[in-house]
Formats: sequence, C-alpha cells, structure tokens
Amino acid sequence: MDENGAKDGVILLIGCGLRKYREYLLAGAAATHPVWLFTSTEPDWQSPYLTGHTVVDVTDREAVLRAARELTASHTVRGVLSWDETLIVTTAHVADALGLPGAGPDGVEGCRDKFRSRRLLTEAGIDQPRYAWVDTAEEALAAAEEIGYPVVVKPRGMGASIGVVLAADAAEVAEAFRTAEEASRIGAVPYRGGALVEEYLEGPEISIDAAVVNGGYHPMFVARKQVGLFPYFEEIGHHVAADDPLRTDPVLLDMLRAAHHAIGYGFGITHTEVKLTARGPVVVEINGRLGGDLIPRLGQLATGIDPAEAAVLAALGEHPEFSDTEHRTVGIRFGYPPEDCRVRSVTPPSTAEGLLAAEAMAEPGTELRLPPNGYIARHAYVICAGADPEETAGRLDAAADLVELDWEPLHVPVPA
Repeated sequence: MDENGAKDGVILLIGCGLRKYREYLLAGAAATHPVWLFTSTEPDWQSPYLTGHTVVDVTDREAVLRAARELTASHTVRGVLSWDETLIVTTAHVADALGLPGAGPDGVEGCRDKFRSRRLLTEAGIDQPRYAWVDTAEEALAAAEEIGYPVVVKPRGMGASIGVVLAADAAEVAEAFRTAEEASRIGAVPYRGGALVEEYLEGPEISIDAAVVNGGYHPMFVARKQVGLFPYFEEIGHHVAADDPLRTDPVLLDMLRAAHHAIGYGFGITHTEVKLTARGPVVVEINGRLGGDLIPRLGQLATGIDPAEAAVLAALGEHPEFSDTEHRTVGIRFGYPPEDCRVRSVTPPSTAEGLLAAEAMAEPGTELRLPPNGYIARHAYVICAGADPEETAGRLDAAADLVELDWEPLHVPVPA
C-alpha cells in the first residue's frame, strides 16, 4: 500500500467523458484498480468510483504534467490511461515523464496524425490506400487525378469520420477539400489545415479493439461497421459477434501486429479500423484508445470481456488474459433526423425484441445538423442482442422504428 492506504497505488485516468457513454468503463476500471481522476470540473456521478481526484485543465498539457508530478509526491502512480481521443497525446507524455508504461509519444502520434500513420505503415510494407497530402484545393485535384476517382478526402487528426468525404469527380474534390480542411480547424492545433486525399477502398469495414503490451497484440473483439449519409461517412451502427471468425484470423492479426510495430506503439489499448478489400485487409486508421460509439460496451455484452479491465492492465504493463463468458451478437443503431432540425422531444422505446438499452441523445431544443453543416447529428440509439448478425439486425431495425422524434425544420444556409 502507499502512504495513503491505497492498495498498490493508483491508476491515473486523464479525463472521463459523458456518463451515458463512459460510466461502464469507469466502473470496470475502478473494479480492477484504484482510480485517481484528472478532471476539468469537480466530479459528480464519477465520485463513487474514485479513490481521489485533481481538478486541472486537462487540455493544458503542461498543467497536467505538473499535476501528475505533484500527485506522485503523495501517491504511488502505477499507470496512466485515457479513453478520450483529444487527451491521448497528453496521456502518453505523462506516462513517459513518470517512467510508466504507455504508447510512447511517437507511438501515439502514429495514431493521432493520419499522415504520419500512412507514411510509417507504407514504409513498413503494410498495404495502404494510395494517398497524398495536400494544402490547397488545386493540389487536391491534382492528387485525385493521379490516384483515380473516386477518392476520399479527410482531415489529418479528426475522429468519428468528421470531415471525411467521398469525391467522385473533379467538381466534388474542391468541395470535399473545403469540408475536410474546415473540419480540421475545430480539432487539435497541430493537425489543423490541409487534408489527405486517398484511394477509395471497396469492401466492408471492421474495427478491432485490442490491448497492446510491449509488442504483444491481444485482440478483444471485432465490430462490423454500418456507414450512411453518403458522400459522407457517418457511422450509423455497429455489431459485435462473439463468434466472428476475424477475431482469430491469422492473416489479419499478423498485419495488425506489424502495423502497431511500425508506428512504435508500446503499451495501451487501440481501436483499429480496417477495410476488407478484394486484395486483402487494409488499415484505415489506428486509434490510440478504446472505440467510441459504445463499441467496447457492445463487445462486453457480446463476449463478457471487460474492456476497462484490459485498459487498466495494459497501462500497468501487464498482459491481459481474455476468456469469453457470453456468446451472442450485440448491435447498436443510431437515429438521425431526415433533415437539419430542432428537436422538440425524443422518446426511445421501453420494450422491443432483444432490446438491451435505448437512450435519447438530444435534449429538447437541440439543433441537429447533417453533414456538411454538422456531424454526428444523432437523436437516439438502441442496443439489441440476437443469436447471430441477421437476427440482431432485424431487431435493431424494429427497435429503431419505435423511436419517436418530434422535430421542426432548421433551415441552415448552405456555405458558398
């Protein structure tokens, strides 16, 4: 115990997120190891899960580093973690400064900086889409002509497919560049401006959440992604099947191990997105944190594996041991409005076949704008379980149809 009586010291969690998305992770982390939270505001619902907390501006890296060093004066800090995309670089720097297991500053930049990731993976011989970095619409057009249509235009450091656009011809490339470049300016400063132009990959998309421990790659579960609102790439749903054969596919796993080695990722949890193409699996991106969209929760419900426990063990530098205790398929479907709107009310269903959860995501008065005027314009989600993906998809369709959205049109001028 440390001098304050905390068993085996504390795990430092930087940032937490919204309760409806992250409480299950905080509960799982606290059940695994005592948690000390760095938070920008006083804890509320988080308090029962915490050994202690520090109020600090988590967006200020130097302030977080100072607070971490001060914490080590009174507590033994055993590891550092975060499941917030915007804080994983700071988290890596804190772990490095304290001499604790972590992704490493270079490894985490291989996740956050999509241009850096493309270069490193290509140099390592890992199949990548053809790509080019561009700073202007004219350069984007030249790159698209070289790569061949259609192309995908995306920001350098955003997540959740924000600002990612499919362009089918020269006229669409200029608009796609504008959308991607403008979207980049709401993100982290080092990744603002410019865009990536990439070959469009045909095929379904999956994501793999895994623990990485000193070069060892330990997959937890595979999610199958459903994308909509083309030419944009809004993620409207996912499902996880405990018996998905890709969880143990040797070709896929060998590629993922090599990819993590190529970017120099040391210790932590990653969420890797992969396209399954006619030429084989191709890495779309590696994210240095647990998946969003409640994907880790789907994985937990489908397999019984606790993603928060895995995240804590990886941050401690310990190899996790995964064993399924559930054997089913679990999926999520997000509700989007038919057009830009102001929400009057959202009423999710209380019962439906296989329904595990249903939540409103937009309060009355919320303005929801569809791409390119806005992103992630979700009003509700439903989570359902089934014996297989087909049954689960049918149950998700039925449950989503039961969500009641009362709205009024929101007329947003289209940018010139």
